[in-house]
Amino acid sequence: MNQPAVAVTDLVVRYGDVTAVDGLSLEVEAGTVTSILGPNGAGKTSTVETCEGFRRPTSGRVSVLGLDPVRDAVRLRPRVGVMLQAGGAWSGVRADEMLRHMASLHAHPLDVDALSERLGLGSCGRTAYRRLSGGQQQRLGLAMAVVGRPELVFLDEPTAGLDPQSRRATWDLIDELRSGGVTTVLTTHFMDEAEALSDVVHIVDAGRVIASGTPADLSRSGAENTVRFTARPALDVDALMSALPPESKVHEQAPGQYVVVGAVDPALLATLTAWFAGQGVLAESVLVERQTLEDRFLDLTGRALR
Repeated sequence: MNQPAVAVTDLVVRYGDVTAVDGLSLEVEAGTVTSILGPNGAGKTSTVETCEGFRRPTSGRVSVLGLDPVRDAVRLRPRVGVMLQAGGAWSGVRADEMLRHMASLHAHPLDVDALSERLGLGSCGRTAYRRLSGGQQQRLGLAMAVVGRPELVFLDEPTAGLDPQSRRATWDLIDELRSGGVTTVLTTHFMDEAEALSDVVHIVDAGRVIASGTPADLSRSGAENTVRFTARPALDVDALMSALPPESKVHEQAPGQYVVVGAVDPALLATLTAWFAGQGVLAESVLVERQTLEDRFLDLTGRALR
């Protein structure tokens, strides 16, 4: 079995009397995009900062590329890229100077000019960091994290404040990193982003992992999915229910408007349309409603503001 790129075991992080991380365990498989999601104050930032070597654990074990992120920081630094939400650049330095400086710290960096153009930084290369727009600072932070060809990259809210074009370019770059074998650990408050990019999602709350899985698995494990269709009124819903999988339920919500609730998958849809054909029913519309990752996230962590 291959060694995970990141392994966190029984991690505890305390700040005085406050326990931010409370026995958290998770693994990140090499070559994947793994998202760590959680509401504000859930412990995800403290967990990621410990993996990055910026914070010592109160107790527990953290392994990054098989090394200790604090004790082996010098060995890990050339192999790991970090995008900080605060930017990580000096306020007076020009954007291209900062990126070239980061590239100079690595043996085989990416082509700086090509990366700048790719992320739309070519036009602001001579602009001081403090004068960059928020989106430009975000894109520069991403470029700084990946310019050294890392094996593992931590991206903290990489698309916060970006316009749709920049956001899409960031998604494309993350996909390319995965295709090239780079492991990405992503924190984001955008559930659609996590759903679109992630191979695995860990949902964290109160300092612990409360759910893990692929976005599709997490969505399926929540509330039942629904199919709505319209057809002639007074169909034999009992006969339809007997044709569907045992856990399915069918009712006529209003004359000619039907709801099927259950585990919606291709087999259920095929059974449903076959029943229509056998009964001579022409369904005027069929709509599949499925729970999203955001729905599941809210089910697990609650809807109250924090």
